[in-house]
Amino acid sequence: MASGGTVGDRLRLARRRRFVGRAGEIELFRGALADGDFAVLFLHGPGGVGKSALLAEMADAAREGGVAPVLVDARSVTPEAGAFLRAVEPPRSGRYVVLIDTYEVLGALDDWVRETFVPGLPDDTIVVIAGRDAPSARWVADAGWHELLRVVSLRNLSPADTRAYLRVEGVPGELHERVLELAHGHPLTLSLLVDMIRRREDVPGALSAAPDVVRALLARLVDQVPGPRHLEALQICAHARFTTEELLRAMLGDDAGALFGWLRGLSFMEEREFGLFPHDVVRDILDADLRWRDPDGYAGLHRGLRGHFVERARKSADDERVRHHDLLDIMFLSRDHPIVKAYWQLTGLGQLSATGLGTGDEAVVLAMTRKLQGEEQAALAAHWMERQPGGFGIFRDGAGEPCGYAAYLAVHEAGEDDLEIDPAMRAMWRHVLRHGPPRPGESVMAWRFFVDTEPDARPSRSETMIRLWHGQEAITRTGQAWDLVTVPSEREYWDPLLSFFDFHHAADAGYRIGGRPYEVYAHDWRVLGVEEWLALTAERELGAPVTPASPPELVLSQPEFAGAVRDALRDLHRADRLAGNPLLRSRLVRAADDPAGELRRLVGVAAETLRDDPREESLYRVADRTFLRPAPTQERAAEMLGLPFSTYRRHRNRAVERIGAWLWERELYGHRSDSQWPGR
Repeated sequence: MASGGTVGDRLRLARRRRFVGRAGEIELFRGALADGDFAVLFLHGPGGVGKSALLAEMADAAREGGVAPVLVDARSVTPEAGAFLRAVEPPRSGRYVVLIDTYEVLGALDDWVRETFVPGLPDDTIVVIAGRDAPSARWVADAGWHELLRVVSLRNLSPADTRAYLRVEGVPGELHERVLELAHGHPLTLSLLVDMIRRREDVPGALSAAPDVVRALLARLVDQVPGPRHLEALQICAHARFTTEELLRAMLGDDAGALFGWLRGLSFMEEREFGLFPHDVVRDILDADLRWRDPDGYAGLHRGLRGHFVERARKSADDERVRHHDLLDIMFLSRDHPIVKAYWQLTGLGQLSATGLGTGDEAVVLAMTRKLQGEEQAALAAHWMERQPGGFGIFRDGAGEPCGYAAYLAVHEAGEDDLEIDPAMRAMWRHVLRHGPPRPGESVMAWRFFVDTEPDARPSRSETMIRLWHGQEAITRTGQAWDLVTVPSEREYWDPLLSFFDFHHAADAGYRIGGRPYEVYAHDWRVLGVEEWLALTAERELGAPVTPASPPELVLSQPEFAGAVRDALRDLHRADRLAGNPLLRSRLVRAADDPAGELRRLVGVAAETLRDDPREESLYRVADRTFLRPAPTQERAAEMLGLPFSTYRRHRNRAVERIGAWLWERELYGHRSDSQWPGR
């Protein structure tokens, strides 16, 4: 039934029903209409943040107050004074306000607007300017405009306003949190996701799964990129936590200065102490676009940034504050991984710190331990604070208040009395001895204590801090054999994270203290070294499958290894007996599909090194007839070689020693091409 209004009236009402938030900006505008505290309200923010919708709402607020709105979209105006004046022609009578949208396209007229147009308006006129860019320095520096100008940087909607919008749009409540996570309160992203939900009755798991949404947002947010190098800089900025000129130079080369200057001028960029970063939704969109459009390019960018930050963290080892920042940069790269993000709380992490024990801190540690893990555990913490005080670190918030602590202790330095007192260290040390005792100069480290004052706030700040500290140790510590982690007995919670980082569940190292069960996870750095581990976790961050860490391989002492080599040579052609040789569970052949076949091949390569040395050729011939192509008996081998049996035995023993030494070096230092080994 006709109401006497227009379609435009109905359209305006529909928009008003869907308008949420911006209460502060609307109230500021109403106040200016009422008392004229200022003449110009300058709104700025990135594309899609809701500037046009806010201007429409202000126009309605003006009408309600009896003031005529003159609303102009600068995109429809030629940027010259006459055309602009025609577009903002005021009503013949009465008070009015001027609302200018998309002001960034009128850059050529900015001085004229400031110096001629606005000063010529009636003194009760309010002008609202909305654009992507903040007002130029001439607006801000002018003493007169300092009094008559108000500048507001428009941010995304708050979570409460976002939920209100979703309720208005009829989005099912069970989808609200996922939409909040994807949209970050960005109005245009919200509207596009709502449209997708209406069409599909679902919400994507990530923006990368909605390329049509990404394309629409990119068209609004990043519509003018000067060239391919600028696009690369933008992609770096989206993937890294902060972007500096130094980072661009490392990734892109000598034109970093110009590219950094261009990034600084973009409306959706913000600046902090450590560099530039884009608004959250822009970051997500750019990252999702590259990952969807060029997966190989995305992977290369991820690996390049990660390698740069790891190297920088190693170089900053002596500067705790810089190192903390570098490690946060590494953590940030995995922010969207479905496993990792459930355990890290990156928001506000820059305000946290880990400090060593200071005056009075022993009492703080004991109080936290006693309250959360019991008296017996507290007594053990007191013992280890006396024995290894440097292994303790207290996690503190920005105000210096403790929120938890951890202790990273040297198990290999524990004495018999320590192991007798502490069942945790005793259980972990026994696990190490069973599965690969440390060699001379190797360390065994354990996260023996972890106390979190916010156990119900997962992921908590302390959980994030221990991951940060652990990453630092993994990247910078050398000479380490074992790394062990003790956690409360919640395998369903800890398994996904520790499997991601290649820590296996050490079932035989679990223990109880004060009636409470604790689990232990372990990683042998001799089996998977730091560089291999970094490569593995980088690929997992990019989507490679996460499989539970393999049970520990056997790491032999040198005498044990030499004995296993002698047995392997004896049983080289006896598959049933060779199958039980401990070398088949060692690092030596761990990557082979056929460990026994690989061991036979390596023995042959080791023997070949004897033949290549003229002084040792006789040893090769003995090894060949004794082990590689064995004679029926060793006596027969000596006859075939024309050697007295005593000489034959001496050569045989020397050949075994030389082959064992070659294999031991490979066991210690991992895989190289065979031509790189001594004697090749």
